[in-house]
Amino acid sequence: MPDSPLLLVLDGNSLVHRAYHAGAGDGWVDQDGRPIWALRGLVGFIARAAAYLRPDALLVGFDCPLDSARRADYAGYKAHRPDKAADLVEQILCAPELLTAAGVRTLVPPAYEADDVLASSAAAARGAGWRSVLMTSDRDAFALIDESTSVLRVRNGGFDEAVLVDAAGLVELCGVESWQYRDFAALRGDPSDNLHGVRGFGEATAAKLLAAFGSVETVWTALDSGQGHLVREAVGEAAAKQLTAAGVREKVARNQRLMRMRTDLPIPDLESARLPLSLATMRTALRARGINLGPSLWALTGGVPPQRDPDPREEDVIPDLRPWVIRGGMSGRRDPTPGQMSLF
Repeated sequence: MPDSPLLLVLDGNSLVHRAYHAGAGDGWVDQDGRPIWALRGLVGFIARAAAYLRPDALLVGFDCPLDSARRADYAGYKAHRPDKAADLVEQILCAPELLTAAGVRTLVPPAYEADDVLASSAAAARGAGWRSVLMTSDRDAFALIDESTSVLRVRNGGFDEAVLVDAAGLVELCGVESWQYRDFAALRGDPSDNLHGVRGFGEATAAKLLAAFGSVETVWTALDSGQGHLVREAVGEAAAKQLTAAGVREKVARNQRLMRMRTDLPIPDLESARLPLSLATMRTALRARGINLGPSLWALTGGVPPQRDPDPREEDVIPDLRPWVIRGGMSGRRDPTPGQMSLF
């Protein structure tokens, strides 16, 4: 769909986390002493992505801070995570209001998460004949990839280490198709969400099983119909035995259920999220929080790429346009460590 409009959808929570930890040493605060470095970094993510992807429309989603449908379903969901630092919480809570004041269409769905905004926005874009790019640090979005939807995964190293993953790239990266990704993740588990998988099933074993059977349901059918030898041939004796352990099917089903993203949340009409935004509105809203930006906002506000050094009076997150290298596949891959992934 090369000529169709492009919707850029960002996972606000994951990007605020990234910006918070990347800029913690800077300690930027506004005139009232309130922390702003993560907010500043979030706007930088949005501006840089717009500059290189040149989307036609923009949406940003955030987790609901009050209720969680998934935690109501399973009390252990994300229950192991330590409390966030107070200055991080403050910036997460301020981010939707700041972006809305700046003219950015922002969604905080009651009881649901930014992932659900990404899924529902991708579905809305597909239904309208648009393409979409989903920008996040979270691998769960890989399940949303299709012929019109790609995922821009931000990793350690910022934009220079970003990976733009389409359907072909996902197979190279994970060894599964996007329609298999939720089963892949359910088998592997997601420690960052306190969702444990099947013992002995890492990414390689889960991919082997799904390459042989297609889906988890087909695996259960094989085991129930006396074809366990086919499972053993696919993943080996030890891993196959784990699939028959007590409670394993219930654990996998729970993971599948909690990892499923809503695709039916109310999404604003895409035309209402069209770029460009008002430069005056953006700058007024940002400056009210002590964030002084100008040249880097050009792609969001209908400007042209700056061809000169920025005004030295502008404290711009992105003073120039360094080349942004988007890599696919496995080469040069630097994923966050498990401890870092638990932040997201």
